[in-house]
Amino acid sequence: GTPGNAVDPNRVPGGSSSGAGVSVADGTSEISIGSDTGGSVRIPAAFNGVTGFKPTAGRVSTEGAFPLSYTLDTIGPLAKTVQQCADTDAIMVGATPQPVTAFPLANLRVGVPRGLMFENVDSVVGAAFEAQLTRLSRLGAKVVDWQIDDLITAMRQATAPAAIAAVEAAAVHAPWLDTRGADYDRRVLSRILGGRSVSAATFINTVRRRSELIAAMDARLAPLDVLLLPTVPTVAPEIAPLEADDELFGRINLQTLRNPMLGNLFELTGTSLPVKTSSLPVGLMLIGRRMTDARLLSVAKGVQ
Repeated sequence: GTPGNAVDPNRVPGGSSSGAGVSVADGTSEISIGSDTGGSVRIPAAFNGVTGFKPTAGRVSTEGAFPLSYTLDTIGPLAKTVQQCADTDAIMVGATPQPVTAFPLANLRVGVPRGLMFENVDSVVGAAFEAQLTRLSRLGAKVVDWQIDDLITAMRQATAPAAIAAVEAAAVHAPWLDTRGADYDRRVLSRILGGRSVSAATFINTVRRRSELIAAMDARLAPLDVLLLPTVPTVAPEIAPLEADDELFGRINLQTLRNPMLGNLFELTGTSLPVKTSSLPVGLMLIGRRMTDARLLSVAKGVQ
């Protein structure tokens, strides 16, 4: 079943690492491990008011974790602080944890990707985000709007014929889909089955085009220290309406995944930092270029 959000048990905790987010927020664990294929570390971090870190794909071994998508899966920590996340990440890559030096905020180059990533942002999230931008600017950060909508649109077009996670999940679950389909959650099953009909040629073309766009995004972000946006455009929605309405669930699910999926599709590293509000938690997402994980953690510690 769905565990209740740590702040309001009638609201969703975010997934799929929902228990990890709730546990850290409740204090029943100091650090939890999550899997992030489209935001499943950063979304529960945002909804429950904790810190979540997604490494660049391939940095942390996925051995021992049941796969969803061989291409997109990453393993990352949820904790109260960036330092705890950095310590856990170090252990998972076989390194010795070290204190993270906070990146100085003076002259920090911050890009804000206004446009597609800011559609349908609710008032609570919008106000919290703009307040953070104002604070960073006052502390000397150089905040500029940074256009990436063309690359996002191109990635959407490239993956529309072959949703990578669905195709790879269909391969993973192939031994059971026909014989044990009734044992799956019906919404999960529907999404997996959508990947079965994609041809090999279509999938290969999607993967090749994605590689081109990854390189293009890496070049686009080169002048920045960090890309900054809301982790999720809304606060945590209530559970009951989503359980009762498939259309609503599908729409809210895609909306919730939209911003964090940017990191997975373009092989970027990212973290969600909790922002205090007068009501429900909000997540501030910092995104860095691929394989700049240590630098992103340093920036994140400075911002936190």
